[in-house]
Amino acid sequence: MSGDAVVTEIDHDEFNPRGTLALILVYFAILVVMWVFMYFVEFLGNDLTVIG
Repeated sequence: MSGDAVVTEIDHDEFNPRGTLALILVYFAILVVMWVFMYFVEFLGNDLTVIG
């Protein structure tokens, strides 16, 4: 190890957090699906049922 490391600096304008946005959207979609499922099971006379 000679200690020569390649360092790449990224300016604020070049940083684009697509992965963070993707995770937030996936978690939000999961929450929406869970909310819709709970709404049908709990509040609409059990029209949607869980099999198993």
